[in-house]
Amino acid sequence: MADEVKIEDTAAMAGMHDEGVEYIDAEELEKLRAERDELRDRFMRALADMENSRKRAERDRREAEQYGGSKFARDMLPVYDSLSRAMDHATEEQKAVSGPLLEGVSLTLRELQNVFTKHGIEIIRPAAGDVFDPKEHQAMFEAPLPGTKAGTIIEVMGVGFRLHDRLLRPAQVGVSSNTAG
Repeated sequence: MADEVKIEDTAAMAGMHDEGVEYIDAEELEKLRAERDELRDRFMRALADMENSRKRAERDRREAEQYGGSKFARDMLPVYDSLSRAMDHATEEQKAVSGPLLEGVSLTLRELQNVFTKHGIEIIRPAAGDVFDPKEHQAMFEAPLPGTKAGTIIEVMGVGFRLHDRLLRPAQVGVSSNTAG
């Protein structure tokens, strides 16, 4: 290329002629090339490490954003359970006497469910007759119930919760152990 200047050309321009020119023998040139190749390899590895670190940091940031509140979410599950139990066990007489109070409890429970949904918390609600799934259910007992197949849910004692794709708490169920099915 026209813009390239060789060491010899630079020396000639400086009026140095041969006395200022440094000559490199083939062995030294090979060492320099090997060093250059090693430095290039280290540079490429450093770039790859930096890119991997960037990707790992981005993944960690996304996970922290999605799952950072999982401890708080777990701590809120008993609140949901208590409000649900209060609504499930309120008799008609109690509803007549304490209607506004129970309406407030119902609204609070609904708002809690909306907050759960907003933050990616899904309620796992199995029903009697569903197939037991150990990834989402916790078997609290097994019993041989006539007319059911082994591994069928026969009673639901508590709902479960999932945060995005991670299980916060399994649903608590009773499972049929019938082998005659």
